[in-house]
Amino acid sequence: MSEAEESSGSSTWNIVRSVVCIILGLSFVIGTPGNCIVIWTVCTKMKQVSLSVLLIVNLAIADVLVLITLPIWIYSFAGSWVFGVIFCKILVFIIYCSMYASIFLITALSLERLLAVFYPFTIQKYRRKEKISLIVFLIWFLSIAFGISVIPFQETEEMNGRLLCTCRNYSSNRQKVSYLLLETLAGFVIPFLIICTCYACVARRIRRMTYQSKQRSERLIASVVVAFILCWFPHHLFNILDIISIEIELSNEEMSLALEEIVDKGVYISGALVFISSCINPLLYAFAARRFQNHLRFAKMSKLFEQISQTVTEEDKKRSLVVARREDPLVGTENL
Repeated sequence: MSEAEESSGSSTWNIVRSVVCIILGLSFVIGTPGNCIVIWTVCTKMKQVSLSVLLIVNLAIADVLVLITLPIWIYSFAGSWVFGVIFCKILVFIIYCSMYASIFLITALSLERLLAVFYPFTIQKYRRKEKISLIVFLIWFLSIAFGISVIPFQETEEMNGRLLCTCRNYSSNRQKVSYLLLETLAGFVIPFLIICTCYACVARRIRRMTYQSKQRSERLIASVVVAFILCWFPHHLFNILDIISIEIELSNEEMSLALEEIVDKGVYISGALVFISSCINPLLYAFAARRFQNHLRFAKMSKLFEQISQTVTEEDKKRSLVVARREDPLVGTENL
């Protein structure tokens, strides 16, 4: 490599590093207090918490777990990784565990919306405290199990004279392809298809509903889903490009090398976008809560979550009664 090429590569890396550090810094400053406010508001200001709100709180917890690691990542990108391989594995595990938790929680949130709208009697069975606790436990158990899978492969590597916690050490290309496929299918494609199916069905039904508060709640939760997908799509897109690069390595070496170079440069920006997903939800809640007439932002957010709880309980019960009366006119008259 000539001096000009080496200088150009170093300059590009410095630009990428600066952009990544800025994104991570803003994510930490905005996201950490925002998600802590969400957790504090629900835990201290609400007497009853619905399944939807509990899933939102756990989503905030998953985001906080990611965000508290940001100062270490910023320090390592600005300088060099000095914390050893074990700590590198632990931090990456936390991020991947939170990634799976977030997508599983959002998928559960979408399924809960579908059941609440189409099967209001069935959803009542899953709103008992024991059922809700079991659902949340299973989500975190699966997230930890999937997150652990990254630990054996995560290593440190030297780049441009700096040590970074970004390397994956696979024993073969086949193992790498298998892992990337698992990550993208379980962490994005399958949940994405479930989420899209749920919201396509819910959107059609919601248009015929007269509850404005329910429509607002659905739009808020849909915006959380869209934000997550937009932030995580580039990461999984680069996974797919990496897989294609490996598969065509023998048949089209030039294209394979070009894709590999794209992945090597783009993975840092896509990784930074992942952290944005952890700070954007509190902004969406604050925006949705702005219409409440109250001087205190905390009180506005509390009212927002109370409304979400109400719209998935009282209004669904009303709708259930209406549907039941259509089938049997005597339903609901026993108290008369």
